[in-house]
Amino acid sequence: MLHVISYQIADSIDVKAFRAAYREGIYHYDADELFYKMGEETFVYIFKYGVVCFLNCDEARTDEFLKKIAPYCRNVFELKLSEEFEVETNARENKFGYNKIEIVKPDIEVLRLIMLNVSQSVALDYFLEQTNLLQEETNNHTLRLEQKGRMDMSGRDLKMYIGKTLNLKNRIAENLYIFDSPPETWEDEDLNRIDLGLKRTFDLQERFRDIREGLEIIKENLELFKDLLQYRNSTFLEWIIITLVFMEVLNLLIEKIFKHG
Repeated sequence: MLHVISYQIADSIDVKAFRAAYREGIYHYDADELFYKMGEETFVYIFKYGVVCFLNCDEARTDEFLKKIAPYCRNVFELKLSEEFEVETNARENKFGYNKIEIVKPDIEVLRLIMLNVSQSVALDYFLEQTNLLQEETNNHTLRLEQKGRMDMSGRDLKMYIGKTLNLKNRIAENLYIFDSPPETWEDEDLNRIDLGLKRTFDLQERFRDIREGLEIIKENLELFKDLLQYRNSTFLEWIIITLVFMEVLNLLIEKIFKHG
């Protein structure tokens, strides 16, 4: 039985810089990921979106590697999100179960594919968590709007909130490729079947759809908040103009009164 554990450790990892510093054991790499063979059936998979995945690594070796990669991370998390998965080898047929897969043979490309899907799953957990936090903040603003009939948010706060939402949407858009099947599955039917089975096991497409729908709801609310703020500002400007006109008229009246007096 092989054990897979994947951690979301940071917002992002500088894959290129880490590869330049640690070349020994590299089996596969591109601009977005690094795959190391550390020993017999022992692997480490690194992704630019802040995830590191270990297969058949003991706790001490895992901790050592995480410390090694920390300087190459942006915004390291104190609390890491993680996902675990079991791989049973030498099975009669490939079979999927809850948090487990049985495979006929531990081919390196099969193991890499399993690690990829576990890593995609933990990345989705992170993005879903961030989306839920934004939704909670949105709900607080809409609740105050319902209860008080007005927004308590300043223009600066709204701009910061819009920036936070756009940053999350951009980060998800940048990493959309993580939910695509790797090129290897296009040419190998067995790999393709395993990939599709893993995506169903982890509900990757459904969870991604939930994130996208959540961000759309947040976007609609932001548009409403923006319109309300613009209306509030325009109303404020109108009152300033009315006040200035009134003061001007009042000054004229005072001048006439004193002139005739």
